Amino acid sequence: MSAVPTDRVATMTGEGLTGQRLAYRRSRIWIEKAIELSLFGTALISVFVTIGIVYVLVSESVEFFRHVPVRQFLTDTQWTPLFDDAHFGIMVLLSGTLTSSAVALAIAIPLGTIIAIYLSEFAPFKVREVAKPFLELLGGVPTIVYGYFALLFVTPLLQKLYPELPGFNLLAAGLVMGIMIIPYVSSISEDAMRAVPMSLREGSYAMGATRYQTATRVVVPAAFSGIASAYILGISRAVGETMILAVAAGMQPNLTFNPLEPAATITAYIVQVALGDLPHGSIGYQTIFAAGLTLMLMTLFFNILGHMLRRRFREAY
Repeated sequence: MSAVPTDRVATMTGEGLTGQRLAYRRSRIWIEKAIELSLFGTALISVFVTIGIVYVLVSESVEFFRHVPVRQFLTDTQWTPLFDDAHFGIMVLLSGTLTSSAVALAIAIPLGTIIAIYLSEFAPFKVREVAKPFLELLGGVPTIVYGYFALLFVTPLLQKLYPELPGFNLLAAGLVMGIMIIPYVSSISEDAMRAVPMSLREGSYAMGATRYQTATRVVVPAAFSGIASAYILGISRAVGETMILAVAAGMQPNLTFNPLEPAATITAYIVQVALGDLPHGSIGYQTIFAAGLTLMLMTLFFNILGHMLRRRFREAY
């Protein structure tokens, strides 16, 4: 048998290695394309779900507004859609929603911001590692538990200070809702502050600033885009809360901005109607879609406002 020349063997070996590399590169390209398509499809799911929600709310609301004028919906001061003498004034539900949310945010935003500043700038490492999980544990408590806590503990406690306080009221529900929202505000705000470069802090210390001055005048303004996101999340969480208000606020349609009185909110009314025996397609049943559309527009407004704040402060810093 004649021997194969050495240079030909080397050439054949090189061609084989080149073919293997090309095949590996092709397979890697196809795998990356498959992964990219799967990620794109996953992203499309959220888009389609959002479009589906908007479509359902808008289509059902259009049917509702064919029977109820938009002007009456926005200006009427009574909300009795299930009575014979029906009234459809969404302002009644909006007043309860805004009042309870204002009470909750008056608790959650200051306390959440203070806690975030402490954990980010002042707390020792061991204290931060222990305190943050316990703080975030508050966000995992079922909201129905918070509702009964507001009704059976906070309300009697408030009645000792204010004996005329009714058993169902927006104040107790708002206070407990604020406690529930604190972890959302503090956790995201603390993450935003921790992301501020250490060079900014060192420059502040070099100028003679104290830790408190550095935290409030350097770190907080630099992280305000993230802090604003935490505030917007807190607002959205407060506006969309259901069970605490359904249990502790009374679900009585009452046009009031006084937190010492009982009132109904948009989400509590939706729960009340969704669990009832109203036939699908009736005016009373379609009110939940009009109320839901109103709630979605409110949340959209706050999200747009938060986006504008983030853009403004990112440009400033």
